[in-house]
Amino acid sequence: MGAIALSPLDLSIAAILVLMLAGSSAWLHLGFGKQVLIASVRTAIQLFLVGYVLNFLFAHVDFYWIAGISMTMFAVAVWEATARQQRKIKGWRSYAINAFSIFISTFTLIVFSLVVIINEYPWYSPQYAIPLLGMMLGNCMTSVAISIDRLTQSLWKERGIIEQRLLLGETKNQATLELRKASVNAGMIPIINAMMTAGIVSLPGMMTGQILAGAPPVEAVKYQILIMFLIAVVTGSGVIIAVWLTLGSLFDKRDRLNLQSMTTDI
Repeated sequence: MGAIALSPLDLSIAAILVLMLAGSSAWLHLGFGKQVLIASVRTAIQLFLVGYVLNFLFAHVDFYWIAGISMTMFAVAVWEATARQQRKIKGWRSYAINAFSIFISTFTLIVFSLVVIINEYPWYSPQYAIPLLGMMLGNCMTSVAISIDRLTQSLWKERGIIEQRLLLGETKNQATLELRKASVNAGMIPIINAMMTAGIVSLPGMMTGQILAGAPPVEAVKYQILIMFLIAVVTGSGVIIAVWLTLGSLFDKRDRLNLQSMTTDI
């Protein structure tokens, strides 16, 4: 049994519910109505566009097309990860840190997964490559942004304490140990919470989508377990790399804290 096709009327009903939510926000003076409307319009446009792009890719399985789409997704993820950080390193280094962290963690594991685990021919088949990449990029982007934001804000707030510890002879790694641990843990919270509650509190998106499309539930569960394991590895490695590179950018070779290279306006 396949998925039930949704008509424009079905989507319109859901859109009316969103309009009602935005109206409630305006009536109660809560202030989130405009953001909900903008987000809803962007969601519809972006998802319809990606639907047409995937139709094209499925009909024209070409490595260069898929690589181009992947790089576009990657560039947007880096931009969004940087934009979400309130206090970031000035200049190009902030983008470079996010780009390196997300690229190394995501693309290394996506290629490994497609070649070794999925083992489809060709290995870059868009049916698997694009959805897997999208889920990994999205989660890694969020976790990297959270961890770096937590680290930079903590360094700024506790700069006096850290400098005192450095003056007492501690290295940058010793003086920032607790901040590093807190930043990495903050970045891991979304995926750990998702894994802890999967199947009990929530049914993850990929599993739900496959079940709605008519896939056997147990097979959908297998794919969801695979995805969540991969996302955990991607986000964990991305967060560790991002925190390590950020600390390296904010300390000089003599382990002196240099916050002048960080934006001070929030």
